[in-house]
Amino acid sequence: MSTNLSRRAFLGTTGLMAATLAACNNGGEGGGEGGGSSAAAGSVYWLNFKPELDETLQALAGTYTESTGVPVKVVTAASGTYNQTLIAEMDKSEAPTLFVIGNAAGVKEWGDHALDLKGSAIESELSTDAYNLYDEAGKLVSMGYCYECYGIVANTDLIEKAGHSVDDIKDFASLKTVVEDIHARAAELGFDAFVATDMDDSSNWRVTGHLANLEYYYEARDAGGWTECPAELKGTYMENYKNLYDLMINNSIVEPTALATGGHDPANQFTSGQAAFFLTGSWDYTGISAAQPNVKMLPYYCGVAGEEKAGLNCGTENCWAVNANASEENQKATMDFMVWLVSDPDASAKLVEQLGIMPYKNSAPSTNGFLNDAASYTDMGCYVLDWVTTYQPNVDQYRAALVSALNAYNADQSDANWEKVRTAFVDGWATQYKAANA
Repeated sequence: MSTNLSRRAFLGTTGLMAATLAACNNGGEGGGEGGGSSAAAGSVYWLNFKPELDETLQALAGTYTESTGVPVKVVTAASGTYNQTLIAEMDKSEAPTLFVIGNAAGVKEWGDHALDLKGSAIESELSTDAYNLYDEAGKLVSMGYCYECYGIVANTDLIEKAGHSVDDIKDFASLKTVVEDIHARAAELGFDAFVATDMDDSSNWRVTGHLANLEYYYEARDAGGWTECPAELKGTYMENYKNLYDLMINNSIVEPTALATGGHDPANQFTSGQAAFFLTGSWDYTGISAAQPNVKMLPYYCGVAGEEKAGLNCGTENCWAVNANASEENQKATMDFMVWLVSDPDASAKLVEQLGIMPYKNSAPSTNGFLNDAASYTDMGCYVLDWVTTYQPNVDQYRAALVSALNAYNADQSDANWEKVRTAFVDGWATQYKAANA
C-alpha cells in the first residue's frame, strides 16, 4: 500500500567532498598517488530496484562522477523483474557492486554475495538499525535506505475540540479514554472517533495485514525475532489485537454490522472531518495533510506491557547490499558513494524527495509528517514495530479466511465468534504454511 518513502547533512560542498575522498585515497588502504580526480580509484555499479527512482539516480551518478572522477553506472531493472535481472548481472565479469537484498528470503538467496557492512563508514551514518538485515551468523547483509510507516492517524484539532490532547495518548488505556468519550458525545461534537473499518477488498488489508502485524511483531520479539516464516503461531497477543479492533469498530461512524460490504470511503470520512482517527500509512500523508493539516500518527497501542515505548509500524524492502566479490577498490568506491548519497545536503535532498525518508543521521529532512513522526519516536528511544506481516503464508487465502471470520464477529460479537477469528488467525497460519510448503 505504498508509493512514498525521508531524513538529515555532512560533506558541505562537492569541493569538500572531492577533497575528502581524495584524502581517503591518499595513503589509505588501496589508495593511489596524487590528488583530485586523478586519485579516484575504483568504480560503482548500482543495480537499482525502484524504476521511479531512475531519473534521479542517473543525475546523481553524473554529479558524483564529475566531482570525484569515480565512474558510477546505474542500471534499473524493469518493474517486477529485479531478481531475474540480478541473477543475470551477477554472472557477468563486471557485476553490480551495489544491489538490493530486501527481505529474509533474499538474505538466504544472496547473503553469501554480500559484504559484511558492520563497522563500515556507511553503517556509522545510520540513525537506527531497525531496517537492517542480518544472516544467521550475525553478518550485516543489507541496510535499509528508505522506509514507510503506518499507524493510527489522529486529527489533533478534533481531539482538542473534544477537550483532550493527542499528547496525552501514550498507551491503550489513554487511547481508549479519548476514543470512547468522543464516540459517546458524537452527536454533540459533530464528529465521531473512528472512520469505518470496511472489510471489502479495498480496505480489509488494514486489519488482516497491518493490524495483524502487532500480534506477529510481539510474538516474533518473544522468540528473539523471526528469520524465516514459522510453521505455527502461538497467538499470544490475540487479546491485544482484539483490544484495538474492538475499540475501532465499536466507536465508529459506521455500525460493525455494516462493515462487510464496505463502500463507506474511510479516507473521505477522515479528510472531511467526520472522524478523529484513521488507520493508514505514510503514503496517504499528502492527501490527508492537504485537507487536515494538523495530524499526527500514533502507534498501535493495544495493551501490551511497556507499550509507552512503542513507535510506529515501519518497514522496507529497499535495502542496500555491497558485492562481497567485487574488488576492494570497487567496494570502497561504492561505500564512499553511499555515504555521499545519505549525507550530502543536495544529494540526500533529491533522494528524500523521491523516497520520503532515509534512516541516516545526516540526510535531508523529510517533508512527510507521518515519516517524521516515525523518526521522532525512534529519536526518543521507542522501538519500531517491524513489518513481520511479510511472513504471512499463502497470503491471499490466509487473509480471505480471516476476513470471513471477522465479518461473522462484526455481525455478532460473541465469544464463540471471536474464537472463530482466533482459529482463522492462528490455526489458519499453520494450515497455509503446510499448503505453501507441501
